[in-house]
Amino acid sequence: MARPPKLALPLREGVAASALACPPGPWPRLLDFLAERLPLVSRSDWAARLAAGELLDEGGQALPADPPYRAGCRIYYYRQLAQEPEIPFAEQILFQDPHLLVADKPHFLPVTPKGRYVQQTLLTRLRRRTGLATLTPIHRLDRETAGLCLFAIRPQDRDAYQGLFRKRAVEKVYEAIAPAPERSGQDLALPLRYRSRLQERAEAFMQMQEVAGEPNAETLISLLQCLPGGLARYELRPSTGQKHQLRAQMSALGLPLLGDRIYPLLQPDEAQPSFERPLQLLAREIAFTDPLTGQARRFHSALRLPSCTLP
Repeated sequence: MARPPKLALPLREGVAASALACPPGPWPRLLDFLAERLPLVSRSDWAARLAAGELLDEGGQALPADPPYRAGCRIYYYRQLAQEPEIPFAEQILFQDPHLLVADKPHFLPVTPKGRYVQQTLLTRLRRRTGLATLTPIHRLDRETAGLCLFAIRPQDRDAYQGLFRKRAVEKVYEAIAPAPERSGQDLALPLRYRSRLQERAEAFMQMQEVAGEPNAETLISLLQCLPGGLARYELRPSTGQKHQLRAQMSALGLPLLGDRIYPLLQPDEAQPSFERPLQLLAREIAFTDPLTGQARRFHSALRLPSCTLP
């Protein structure tokens, strides 16, 4: 017998309900299952949530405080964290119509809930502001990167917008601050259309590395402005979308981005981010033909990178 479709439950503080399927297994009580399958939440916390009626059954009703385990059903819960680092920078909605929302993401703010961030994410903040429970990101932007981020308002529209990225039908323009070209140790002639092959490091999955083989990453790199202190402002136009593409390629050229904690050396992740030295990378412009309306779209970030010497 087919399982019923997932419930369309309301948001709680901007967070959508998570659905959890209950497979066959040896757990006598639901609490035993939760403690084993989702151990990042302590057993005592799960017990407290059950007692408070925060877990819901397939009909959207609160489960009892200590129910027996029942295989084949689905339960719902809202993700929450006991402690979460606060990101003291505000997002800004730049555009919204019935299909699309465009926001400016500040540095340090993750796009979606993950790890130690739930409330302090762009998606949760936007869902709280707009009340749009179905809002979903169309593309990814690193937590450390600032700038334009696109969201689909309706689930049925998301694939049409994501298809533009798959077909490379989106023009993306970034700005970055890095050492001046003469400090790269290479004879660089800019503008440069740089092509290389990137893959994850086996010993450090957070980092990408250049390897031999057919290029899978391409970026047009141009010099915009020489800055004091041996720095420069660059315009980066990627035509592909590999993980950390801009950061990894600039580092490989001897021009690591200012404030980068991953390239060229991977630094330990901080429980509380240090906000004094953000990554100097901005998603400045994005342009495409809207697949739903046929309109030419071009959006510009309202954020700016510094124009003077940075510490």
